[in-house]
Amino acid sequence: MGIADKAENTAEKLTGQAKEKAGDATDDQDLQAEGKKDQTKGSLKNAGENIKDAFK
Repeated sequence: MGIADKAENTAEKLTGQAKEKAGDATDDQDLQAEGKKDQTKGSLKNAGENIKDAFK
């Protein structure tokens, strides 16, 4: 569960970065915000995985 979840979370962060950059390029503030949200969500999920790993 751990490695697959971490990979999925990292992919979510990368998708968020791409959305944010696309929003920057097109001056689309909604896309920028969505990208930042995706990055934050991926980071928080990774933090949760790291906490789970610490207790194994």
